Amino acid sequence: MKKKEIKKEFENEVLDISRVERMTAGGRRLRFRTLVVVGDKKGKVGVGTTKGQDVQQSIEKATKKAQKDIVEVVITEGGTIPHEIKAKHGAAVVLLKPQSEGRGLVAGGTVRAICSMAGIENISGKILGNTRNKLNNAKATIKALQSLKK
Repeated sequence: MKKKEIKKEFENEVLDISRVERMTAGGRRLRFRTLVVVGDKKGKVGVGTTKGQDVQQSIEKATKKAQKDIVEVVITEGGTIPHEIKAKHGAAVVLLKPQSEGRGLVAGGTVRAICSMAGIENISGKILGNTRNKLNNAKATIKALQSLKK
């Protein structure tokens, strides 16, 4: 049986790597949690998070999980989104606004990475929630992009 290879049509970017410990009778057990965003820059994007024994293993697992959870994003002719959208996940609240052509990607951190992987060129994004949790911000951004209508 051959090992499945990661599809080459998608690019991936690591957003966050966290060291996670749990206490057992023998001491601490160390694992790594990774948050990865994948996209083809043509309207498809996905986010995946998983834990693994080492960093490389957790990146591979998160990439495979992100490819399974791909969502289609509505992108208009100017390389932007059709309308303003606001989404919430946990404490994270994300606001995305369309921009005129040539304005560029005006967003920070997680929102910027996800929008660039989706292929959105002109957008203004703002994290309104009072959290710096990249996982919740990423899920709120994906939720916002999913609920876009033509």
